Amino acid sequence: MSDTDLKKHLYILILCGGSGTRLWPRSRQKTPKQFLPSFFGKNTIFAQTVERAQKITSSEKIFVITNSDFVDEVIIQGKVIPPRNIIAEPQAKNTAMAMGVGAAYIKKVDPEAIIINLYSDHLIQNQQLLVETGLKAAQAAASGNFLVTIGLKPQFPHTGLGYIESGGELENSKGVFKATAFKEKPDLETAKLFLEKGNYFWNVGYYCWSADSIMKAFEKYSPDLFPLIDNISRAITTDKEAAVLKECYEKAKNISIDVEIAEKADNKLLVTADFDWSDVGDWQVVYQAKPKDENQNVLENFGDGGWAITLESKNCLVETNKRLVALIGVNDLAVVETDDAVLVCARDRAQDVKKIVETLREKNKTEYL
Repeated sequence: MSDTDLKKHLYILILCGGSGTRLWPRSRQKTPKQFLPSFFGKNTIFAQTVERAQKITSSEKIFVITNSDFVDEVIIQGKVIPPRNIIAEPQAKNTAMAMGVGAAYIKKVDPEAIIINLYSDHLIQNQQLLVETGLKAAQAAASGNFLVTIGLKPQFPHTGLGYIESGGELENSKGVFKATAFKEKPDLETAKLFLEKGNYFWNVGYYCWSADSIMKAFEKYSPDLFPLIDNISRAITTDKEAAVLKECYEKAKNISIDVEIAEKADNKLLVTADFDWSDVGDWQVVYQAKPKDENQNVLENFGDGGWAITLESKNCLVETNKRLVALIGVNDLAVVETDDAVLVCARDRAQDVKKIVETLREKNKTEYL
């Protein structure tokens, strides 16, 4: 496919279904992390993702698949996206269903579509590198029946991400490799070994493919989901669309695209990349990504009157809203103050914030969710 043809058929699918439970109490059911104002920069992370997508293709070729509860927020924050391009999932069923259904909607508009999948809650510092990498992945996807994944060069032995093993570089395609295997999240020693070998890359979930290739992959590897996605495709633009969506999502299993398709496929390619990336997964990650003062504290106010004072305290994250928060003689804490809740936790226990949310749900304290 020529550059001109690629530009004509290049689409972005933004996955916007994350709830961000590990970033409670700021991230809530109605306003998850991707929609939070003043979280990372002036624009929300979702708005930043839309801006990123616009650097790759035109606004009318940007689609968003999101929870039905978030549609209004997507319309407000993603003003350039045509409302007809917003796909409302009746319930969350993980990335396999989201990417498959998103591809079905885009293919209905353009059977020759090449689709780059992005996430609404990822933080990218050097966006131009992502744009260049995405376009390289799109060219690779347009060259044949391939499923292309973008793998990040590992900066340290990460145990919280899966890895992609690269094979030989394709002839006349610098930076494009055969993807020989997907590896699950490793233990620390295995992650160190991956780093030493040099041909393993972080799997951050960025995929690119033609609409035709991913549908063929679902048909071949996913006998459970393909009939549901096919039924949805047939119902698009008919008066049965909403009912079929609801029925098929009720039947769909909750499974990732990695497990359902990518790990099984034998036509995978890998495009390598080296841009600064974060999934903003918990308060520890937020701390690491923010600028710090001379005591390595992150002190931020996201409300009208909040502020923080620290005395003999180091390596803390403090997010204030309306009140004064004072820390004395403590280290390595995350403290987050909102209108109705205050979180205090050790930074290295940030993943356990999700357990607080689960406890609130079990106790039916929905006003805090």
